[in-house]
Amino acid sequence: MRRSSATATAALVTVAALLATATGCGASADGAGSNSAPDELTYWASNQGADIAADRAALGPELKKFEERTGIKVELEVIPWSDLLNRILAAAASGQGPDVLNIGNTWSASLQATGALLPWNAENFRAVGGRDRFVESAIGSAGAAGQDPAAVPLYSMAYALYYNKKMFREAGIEKPPATWDELVETGRRIGDGGQGGRWALGAEGANLANNIHQVFVLSRQHGGSFFDAAGKPTFDTPANVAAVKQYVDLMAEAKVVAPGNAEYDKNQSLKDFAAGRTAMVLWQSAAGSFKAHGMKDGDWGTAPVPVPAGAVPGPGAGVNSMVAGINMAVFKNTDNLDGALKFVGFMTSDEEQKILNRTYGSIPPVKAAQSDPAFAGQDLTVLRDTLATSAAPLPQVPEESQFETTVGTAVKELFADAAAGRPVTTDSVRAKLAKAQQQMAN
Repeated sequence: MRRSSATATAALVTVAALLATATGCGASADGAGSNSAPDELTYWASNQGADIAADRAALGPELKKFEERTGIKVELEVIPWSDLLNRILAAAASGQGPDVLNIGNTWSASLQATGALLPWNAENFRAVGGRDRFVESAIGSAGAAGQDPAAVPLYSMAYALYYNKKMFREAGIEKPPATWDELVETGRRIGDGGQGGRWALGAEGANLANNIHQVFVLSRQHGGSFFDAAGKPTFDTPANVAAVKQYVDLMAEAKVVAPGNAEYDKNQSLKDFAAGRTAMVLWQSAAGSFKAHGMKDGDWGTAPVPVPAGAVPGPGAGVNSMVAGINMAVFKNTDNLDGALKFVGFMTSDEEQKILNRTYGSIPPVKAAQSDPAFAGQDLTVLRDTLATSAAPLPQVPEESQFETTVGTAVKELFADAAAGRPVTTDSVRAKLAKAQQQMAN
């Protein structure tokens, strides 16, 4: 799950009303559809690889394989994360969109609330081999509790701390930091404050979704939550203020993040890491991107995201990742429901799950595919253990995409302050979060 943008919020508000007329044709909510174009499907894929060309190269042979087996041609469009949510919302409002699409799993409840996506009831799950094929925690991030999921899991991911082994050796550092205090200390030892073009830690201050993922974890470590049990926003609580300040202070106070990272929003931190300009980066399932940018197996190490001193990875203060991943959804108004279900079944088959998740360095959310030895390496073992023991799902509330926009923007603005040398204080952080909460109410 990944990026959204400021214009997505306004679009989401209008979608529900527009859907009353926009989804009047095609498939119904229970899965009955017309199938007027049995030999064609359109598929919007999210940008998972180093760039769109890499995704087309990875997915092309698999889509050709599906066509050879079924006679159904799949028209592929790979959409950058910066555009994907807006494109989905516009398609939901107009009724003119793809048959099948990828969505960030954190958007599942928001898009489910529009009514635009096919509910995955028992009948539809049977068409792809059954619900019990999937890891339950991944299904838990596919829609609101108590409702049929709005999508099925495609790629499972978790955040990790990636570190440059050569840079660590040269600095005489034997192991990656396990706590935030250790990360700052390590960062000050290994980085040179940009004097030689090297910094300790990469970040993406203008990447709204990544901002949310990072501060969500820190909020949980501080005992906080951005929504209460009733689903109402609680953005400016002391725990959330402390979490956001801690994250921005990696630039503002600790100075282990370059000021220029305040403007990063399109995976630039991964390029910096691969080029040896930073020694560490906090990211989700990044091995495939590192390789695409020229790194080789063994150039980097993978460790759990740090936790507070005295904590261990696990529930509560030990939460060190959100449950990350990509889900696959079907638009309710598809005119080829049978083909769409066959395609989802193909992409989530044991065989394809092994191929696709190996390509992208992610974890298969299909249980049987996880037994492949390709997923037993150190990188993926860290990610799998994190998902199993210390990851928490982002709130599955209808306002999640608006949460990404408002709070993600607040963090972006605070990074801009830090980069410009303006003070980032408890009061300034609280004011930004209070403003974000007010925006949610409007």
